[in-house]
Amino acid sequence: MSTSIDNPANDLTTAPATTLALAPGDVVLDEIAPARGPWSAIVRKGEVLTIVDLFGNQAVDTLVYGANDHAVRYSAATTVAAQQNIYLSVDTVLRDSDGAPMLTIVADEVGNHDTVGGACSQESNTLRYGHHTKHQHACVENFVREGARWGLGKADIVGNINFFMNVPVDADGSLGIVDGLSAPGKRLAVRAEIDTLVLVSNCPQINNPCNGFDPTTVRMIVTRDDTFART
Repeated sequence: MSTSIDNPANDLTTAPATTLALAPGDVVLDEIAPARGPWSAIVRKGEVLTIVDLFGNQAVDTLVYGANDHAVRYSAATTVAAQQNIYLSVDTVLRDSDGAPMLTIVADEVGNHDTVGGACSQESNTLRYGHHTKHQHACVENFVREGARWGLGKADIVGNINFFMNVPVDADGSLGIVDGLSAPGKRLAVRAEIDTLVLVSNCPQINNPCNGFDPTTVRMIVTRDDTFART
């Protein structure tokens, strides 16, 4: 199976989901996450979620919870400690605070994803970019709005993953947010190790280059093949 989009002229928003999914199987969900907006879905154990960066250089802020127990949730600290690497890529196991696997990255065409940069908020926008940005929508607001559909509140928003976002860390521990490594049609796939609630903010940030200063849509495709399920 090819791991790249062979014809970049294809309209990736309407191309057959089976040609874009990085794992074979029946397509059980195929949706567009709107530019600047939230998205969420339950991804069942053994299913694979492929995220397609349709236009390139779009940060996809992501939180993961147990579908049946929202107290089970992704832990950046545990994940980083377990793999001894702050960046996420193929074979990274995304773990909860007890170290139990939640998702595994099974395919990745970018090779470097952030888990320390956090999510933008209206407050952080004001601090970083000036009071004139206070009105701008941000990822925390997306998480709160979408999380409310599942009974989650602001206190449930923890450290998140930033798929496709490029956050280099200097030797002194300083973080930077620079142009992304992705491109139109680049994909990443995660396999659910438990039934999971995946909560996404398709980042609306326009004050730094994490979205190329132009937030765009991404495509979310879930496939199911029992050969990928773990018993």
